[in-house]
Amino acid sequence: MAELRTFTYLDVLQPQFTAFVASTARGYLPVAEQASLWVEIAPGMAIQRVTDVALKRTDVRPAVQVVERAFGVLEVHSFDQGEVREAGRAILEFLGLEEKDRIKPSIKTGTMITNVDPYQAMLINRMRRGSMLIAGQTLYILEVYPAAYASIAANEAEKAAPVNIVHVQPIGAFGRVYLGGTEAAITEAARAVEDALAAIDGREG
Repeated sequence: MAELRTFTYLDVLQPQFTAFVASTARGYLPVAEQASLWVEIAPGMAIQRVTDVALKRTDVRPAVQVVERAFGVLEVHSFDQGEVREAGRAILEFLGLEEKDRIKPSIKTGTMITNVDPYQAMLINRMRRGSMLIAGQTLYILEVYPAAYASIAANEAEKAAPVNIVHVQPIGAFGRVYLGGTEAAITEAARAVEDALAAIDGREG
């Protein structure tokens, strides 16, 4: 039986996060204001069957399908929120699980660094796939478990405040989100991220 690690809906994809996904994903790319579903399961190869079920039973498109040895991650999206939610229902039915069987997200690190030094900004920018981090900005780094919850964290941060998405890593042992902006904006975004993750129920992982 597959383990449901992450299961989360994004009701309205935000422009920056959508652009980030579109620049890094290899599937059918999303556009802003679509709805999105992120699913992470173990073992990784089972995500192939999950994708098959979602695509055959609903009118959604996949942007992300990653198969690792331990975990598999799938993202699907559509302008029709009903189709996205139906894809989620079909996936849960196939797995014989309920939404409450997912792992409750856990924030492992939530770090804010004000007035970032130019040399540290350079280090961050060398690994980023999103916006540039500018010296003097405030940097926020989130580390969340399981990894795919980084998707809703980044999307909700952008909803809440005028921040720049520097990098998002929704795959792996832990998810990470890097944000840049003014101290006030980052403070507001961090609060929104924490509230969004705290509102997701599930089992202890």
